[in-house]
Amino acid sequence: MDMPLPDQSILSRKAEIVARLQSVLPKNAVIHAESEVRAYECDALSAYRCPPLCAVLPASTEEVAAALRVCHEMGVPVVPRGSGTSLAGGALPTADCVILGVARLNGVLETNYDDRYIRVQSGRTNLSVTGAVEAEDFFYAPDPSSQLACAIAGNIAMNSGGAHCLKYGVTTNNLLGVKMVLMDGTITDIGGAHLDAAGLDLLGLICGSEGQLGVVTEATLRILRKPEGARPVLMAFNDNEVAGACVADIIKAGVLPVAIEFMDRLCIETSEKYAQAGYPDCEALLIVEVEGSPAEIDEQLAVILAIARKHDPVELREAKSAEEAARIWLGRKSAFGAIGQISDYMCLDGTIPVSSLPMVLRRIGELSEEYGLRVGNVFHAGDGNMHPLICYDANKPGDLELCEAMGAEILKLCVDAGGCLTGEHGVGIEKRDLMTHQFAPQDLEIQMAIKDVFDPSWLLNPAKVFPLTSSASRRIAAE
Repeated sequence: MDMPLPDQSILSRKAEIVARLQSVLPKNAVIHAESEVRAYECDALSAYRCPPLCAVLPASTEEVAAALRVCHEMGVPVVPRGSGTSLAGGALPTADCVILGVARLNGVLETNYDDRYIRVQSGRTNLSVTGAVEAEDFFYAPDPSSQLACAIAGNIAMNSGGAHCLKYGVTTNNLLGVKMVLMDGTITDIGGAHLDAAGLDLLGLICGSEGQLGVVTEATLRILRKPEGARPVLMAFNDNEVAGACVADIIKAGVLPVAIEFMDRLCIETSEKYAQAGYPDCEALLIVEVEGSPAEIDEQLAVILAIARKHDPVELREAKSAEEAARIWLGRKSAFGAIGQISDYMCLDGTIPVSSLPMVLRRIGELSEEYGLRVGNVFHAGDGNMHPLICYDANKPGDLELCEAMGAEILKLCVDAGGCLTGEHGVGIEKRDLMTHQFAPQDLEIQMAIKDVFDPSWLLNPAKVFPLTSSASRRIAAE
């Protein structure tokens, strides 16, 4: 994966840049020793690493603004960083950049149960947002697999989803407002504690912008009443395509489960060894969860189970208790960690129409044979958000490049099937060079023109999202 060569004039001014940052921030908020900045050399796409020039950890919006003003005046690129859980290289540094981490911005600023919102600093972890309101029987809906660690800032940057996004939507559907600092240090408020804002939908523009437009320091989030109850059912099949067809039929029937999750044999067997959830011996497994009152749950599951029986399942297992429900989910929640125990892997997140699931799963199997790399499929089937886990050996020369080539074929397949390159992980560096497969030159030009408005010097999150040649020429033109 190509990265731009560092600006030597910036590297030569490191001492001056650090001194300027220390003059506007507490000294312990500026990290510049070579041994210490290595903690920021990568995110969860750990195949690519590059130590930054230095890192800053501001504790307030005003400190974020002060740090950005210094970097803007000195022409230093800035890479915003939440918790570093990005699977697309969204927080990968360049050697001449300053990492701006929001981990110290982790407070709850306001909670309003009558109007159903909470205002938090953007470094707060996803799961702890629910933790702040669950005593009052409320919750925050988006639930990415990394929710224990991932920050709201990163969720907003990548428009993250999770297993329950089928019913509740992704981050953009649960975000009401942000406080954001532009590259020149300007502080701006977009949206607020209401359902919609007058004028252009700038909030929709910010959510999913991958740190290209500004640094979000506060977020106003929608919170919801916990449902009366929820119940999952496990469905086992002897064919991936049959399981995919079952998903399509459930969606076509007009039933809206809170989640439909898919696992294939590799993920089932690996998770079973790791978590011992009691999964059956099968080729494909679906976990379908519905919620509501007991009567609503019974009615929805009756329809769903009737559809499943038409596809000749190996097993249907309906949870009868909280313990049984937890065991059904245990293997799914352990899948990524389980695969990581047996192999290096790259996790993709192309999205496709649900009706294309059988065809895409078949083609992924064919690509696995062609490239000689195992693939574990575990994903949000209800909204077609694929998560193929391509297994490779990081210590075997050429294996990473083979994995990248196969990943590119899968993502192109998703686009050609009527979907898109990313559902919730973002473009980052992983899909940067595939943007031309989804977007025409004029489409990319419009997107880059929007960045010109917010970040005319092209200093925010360099070498991400846009093809490298395009972003490099834009940066040179800005200088």
